[in-house]
Amino acid sequence: MAQEQAQFRKIIHVDMDAFYASVEQRDNPDLRGKPVAVGGSRQRGVVAAASYEARTYGVRSAMASSIAIRKCPDLLFVKPRFEVYKAVSAQIRTVFAQYTDLIEPLSLDEAYLDVTASLPDGCTATQLAQTIKEQIKAQTQLTASAGVSYNKFLAKLASDYRKPDGLFVIKPHQGLAFVEKLLVGQFHGIGRVTAEKMNQLGIFTGMDLRAQSEKFLSEHFGKAGAYFYSIARAIDQRPVTPNRERKSMGAETTFEQDLADYAVIADQLSPLVIRVWAYCERTGMLGRTVTLKVKYADFQQITRSRTKLTAITNLSQLQQLSMDLLSGIQDLTKGVRLVGISLSSFQTIQALPSGQLMLDL
Repeated sequence: MAQEQAQFRKIIHVDMDAFYASVEQRDNPDLRGKPVAVGGSRQRGVVAAASYEARTYGVRSAMASSIAIRKCPDLLFVKPRFEVYKAVSAQIRTVFAQYTDLIEPLSLDEAYLDVTASLPDGCTATQLAQTIKEQIKAQTQLTASAGVSYNKFLAKLASDYRKPDGLFVIKPHQGLAFVEKLLVGQFHGIGRVTAEKMNQLGIFTGMDLRAQSEKFLSEHFGKAGAYFYSIARAIDQRPVTPNRERKSMGAETTFEQDLADYAVIADQLSPLVIRVWAYCERTGMLGRTVTLKVKYADFQQITRSRTKLTAITNLSQLQQLSMDLLSGIQDLTKGVRLVGISLSSFQTIQALPSGQLMLDL
């Protein structure tokens, strides 16, 4: 019964196209049609967003700036202007609020909308999604992509299907067929490391994933197993939750072979730190608490944390704190199979005493 009720939901996922970079190209005609990266251009900087012109070279958000420059020597770096992005985001939220109170922001540039009970008379969810896209374009001169479906998982997949400026619909009778053809790495919620582990288990597509029992998936992927079991069947019961507040942001990696060398582990930790900082730049959220997670070869797990009095305001600071925590681990000789880093105790940029975000430029 719960599944049947969920299938009657009408969910729209709206995702702005290359949001930060598009804002910069909108406001500076000299950047239009050129490869643009928003973020830090120094050796230890990180790309917060990349224009579609930059993406053709393989430049992506959360990529180290040094790597991005190697991929695209003509890449133009632009300092982030979060006050502008937040103002544009507020305009977009105002458009959403005209049609529903059930809005779940994921970041400044994307949100879920549940329009099940709030559709205007004679209007379908697809028509409303098109109207929202048009209003966003009229008010901000920016394009958005939208996905429409009967649950959040499919709506998010749909919004990414025809980017940029796309609109794609997955109806209830289409959900299962759509999911089974996807590679597991295309599933929202399945990252690179998890996808590689699934591949090692012979799971490459949604159809392969659906062939596994919930018991098998839970044995290999812990609590996430039940979620994977459901989405492989195009089932997602999660409601759209207004005022969703994220408590922490983390990234971790499991090594192919157990590691026991500090320097090697530090090299593996560094890109995880970059991914966490990219989240901060994308959302405008800054944290005070850094937590390091280490899982040994025997599956013993330890965590070490450090909390600052004020928010961590640049990538170099987050890198240093992360490496300090790693250096404080007394014994790595028995081998480390997993390392992770997370940031919590979030606050918004506006809450900082100076109101400014420090960046590596």
